[in-house]
Amino acid sequence: MRILFVCTGNISRSAMAELLAPHIFKDDSLTFESAGARGLHDHPISEEAAELLRRDGIDGALIDAFRSRRVSPQVTAGADLILCFETAQRSDIVVESPLKARRTFLITDFANMCETAKAQGWLTGSTIEERIDSVVDNAGLLRPELPDAENVDDPQGRGMDAFVTAHNALVRVLKHIATALE
Repeated sequence: MRILFVCTGNISRSAMAELLAPHIFKDDSLTFESAGARGLHDHPISEEAAELLRRDGIDGALIDAFRSRRVSPQVTAGADLILCFETAQRSDIVVESPLKARRTFLITDFANMCETAKAQGWLTGSTIEERIDSVVDNAGLLRPELPDAENVDDPQGRGMDAFVTAHNALVRVLKHIATALE
């Protein structure tokens, strides 16, 4: 299953999520990618994000090899799940790739859905892909039970403290998703 992280502008959040996710999920059936809705193409990850990922034990060669890309209908076409960081980003993806609307979520909203589906016994399937699909299939029924989703704010240009806040939010939300889908 291919999971695509999409952000607007600078790709720091989506890049961090792409590189953190394999270490949190530890499931070879999942692949993680990222793209920016308005970001620059073929740029390295920001120094602040790189520093935080190195502290997490992410391989420096992976960090150094990372290059941003722009989101497009071709990029979203192969994604099985698209996770965004701000409500406006989800809206942009739905407009650009309407066939992916049903599989595009704000990342914090998807985490809440996974936890609620697990708590209510609606999480089904023997593989992580099947469990993700069960959350997607029940999204309409789960949504009324959910707390308000929160954005993961863009740290670009706001200093290292903003990067730490975004990083910690991503680690927390990815762990919530992984734990609920275990």
